[in-house]
Amino acid sequence: MRKIILDLAVSLDGFIEGPDGEIDWSTASDHDDAAGDFLGDLLDDIDTVFYGRKSYDLWGEFVPGDDFPEGVRKAYEKIHTKKKIVFSTSKKYDGNVITIGSNIGERVDDIRRQPGKNIWLFGGGSLITTFINLGLVDMYRLGVYPVILGEGKPLFKDISTRVNLNLLGTKSSASGVILLKYERVLS
Repeated sequence: MRKIILDLAVSLDGFIEGPDGEIDWSTASDHDDAAGDFLGDLLDDIDTVFYGRKSYDLWGEFVPGDDFPEGVRKAYEKIHTKKKIVFSTSKKYDGNVITIGSNIGERVDDIRRQPGKNIWLFGGGSLITTFINLGLVDMYRLGVYPVILGEGKPLFKDISTRVNLNLLGTKSSASGVILLKYERVLS
């Protein structure tokens, strides 16, 4: 069965966005090479990306400009070759984007049983919470950035059950970003 991999940037104090929704701390040019390198590893292992509506609207069709490092531009080129599925009850998308608005657990299990590579759970926050609470996240890849935000949107909010993890490995970048890889321990 295909695995669902949660992969995202998080501040040292556990936030995925600042208090006003800002993510500038994770896209600063001195961190972008690390992001591109870490994403490149993930993108070779997946063929599908799961987005929440807000995350897709912000990032689903994003194309980085020439002011972004080459690694990030190449990563986004790869992202746009993947199958995109958006979870939304309020909006339906056209084109090659599949929209799922109900029966998340059943629909995701059906997708996981299909042949293919693993699946990237891109976000956002409420979709991540739903997936964790349904026991759908198999692997956690967290890029921990060297910044303390103090407040914002926490990565883990309203989690209803304990999730035990096994550390698979770590990787660091020259800019201080640390990639942590965990797998969920099935009990």
